[in-house]
Amino acid sequence: MSWVRALLRGQKVYARADDQGRLKVERGRVEIRYKPNDGRRYDARADNLTVVEPEPLPDDTCGEIAATAGAGGATGAARGRAKKESGMIPPPVPEGAVIAYADGACSGNPGPAGLGVVVIDGDDRIEISEYLGDNLTNNIAELTAVLRVLDEVDDPKRPLVIHTDSQYTIGVVDKGWKAKANFELVSELRDALRGRRNTNFVYVRGHSGIPLNERADALAREAVQQRRTRRELIRPSAAISKVQT
Repeated sequence: MSWVRALLRGQKVYARADDQGRLKVERGRVEIRYKPNDGRRYDARADNLTVVEPEPLPDDTCGEIAATAGAGGATGAARGRAKKESGMIPPPVPEGAVIAYADGACSGNPGPAGLGVVVIDGDDRIEISEYLGDNLTNNIAELTAVLRVLDEVDDPKRPLVIHTDSQYTIGVVDKGWKAKANFELVSELRDALRGRRNTNFVYVRGHSGIPLNERADALAREAVQQRRTRRELIRPSAAISKVQT
């Protein structure tokens, strides 16, 4: 059993699928989750779902996080963990760490693709908006965005925290998921991360009001819309403690 990303009335959801990425329909309905590790199941009519990211995700993408507490749903502790995993509560940042947000965008999937990156290193803030080309996928853009972060932080010993709203990226590079596509790009990223013991990934929920994640998304969409690439160094930047909210 697998999951795919699908649109339900304009909102992205996780939908049950077989190992080929086809929706698993039972009596005209498909099991969906609104976010990973939520533990709450919903069903949607199959004809209301449109698959937008057909590459299958592992079954544990949407696993239970805790037992429910009667009809009220998850326990308070479970809800707290879900909130933290959704990106609303930033984890502690190692002292002296470089903070990065990486995002990808694609019009059509496949289609024109671009990436957006924001890197905060002390008082320096680097923004990258890069057009990647036509007939590419969103996953390619997400993976390449992380590569650009690693290009900016060339010292493998520096503590680095990379934020992304791509469960797929974290899965194939940090959780040991088996890549079913983009083999060369995934291999390149894994090689680039080898030896970077102080690099950590943090999942943030997309479009949830996290300022630097929203900025990375805007830079990625700008690249797609304008079909151009730019890199900008901004000084001074806001302090890390301020931009982490």
